[in-house]
Amino acid sequence: MKKEYNLILNVGINDADYVTTKYEYYTNEDGKRKKRLIWVCPYSRRWKNMLERCYSEKYQQRSPTYRGCYVCDEWLTFSKFKEWMITQDWEGKTLDKDILYPGNKVYSPETCVFISRQVNSFVVECGAARGEYPIGAIWDIDTNRFRASCSCIETGKIKFLGHYNTWEESHAAWLQFKLKQAKLLAEQQSDPRVAEALIKRYENYKI
Repeated sequence: MKKEYNLILNVGINDADYVTTKYEYYTNEDGKRKKRLIWVCPYSRRWKNMLERCYSEKYQQRSPTYRGCYVCDEWLTFSKFKEWMITQDWEGKTLDKDILYPGNKVYSPETCVFISRQVNSFVVECGAARGEYPIGAIWDIDTNRFRASCSCIETGKIKFLGHYNTWEESHAAWLQFKLKQAKLLAEQQSDPRVAEALIKRYENYKI
C-alpha cells in the first residue's frame, strides 16, 4: 500500500522518516501550559523556506521578486532535496538560485548553491533601486555633481569614491571598485562556482 504524505503548500512531499521540529512544554506565570520550539531540522527548514518563496502568496506579497519562481520536480520531495544538501557546504549559509545564473527562476541541483550572508548582501546591492540613475550615481545637491560610493568588504563601511560631472563617470567608478571587491571576496569562497560567478557578475555587468 502506497504511503500518503501531508503536502506542504499543496506541492511539497514531506517524506521525512523522523521528527523535523521539536518542542518543549512549560507552564507560564498564569499557570497555562505552553510550548516553544527548541529545534528545527536544518534540511527541513531550508526546504520549506524554498517552497514558501515559490508557492506562498503571502510571502510573494512581501517579496514580489519571487513571483514566477518554482521548484524542480525532484526537489518537491524533501528526501531528494536533503540528499543534495548534505553534499553541499551549507552551514551558516543561505540557499541561492541565481548567483550562478542571473535571472534564474528555478530551484534545482543544477542552478542552486549555498552562499554566505556576506556574499548575499554583496550581490543584492547591485540590484538596489537608485531612483532615475544607475547604482553608483547619486546626485549630490550640495556640490551639483554625482557622488559615487560603495561598500568595502575590508572595513565593512561605505567608501567614498569621488564626485563626477556625469552619472556615467560616477557609475563607472562604482563598477571599477565593485569588481575589485568581488575579486577579493571571490578569494574567500570555498566553492569555485561562487568565486567565478562573483567576478563574472561585475565583469559583465550591464545597467
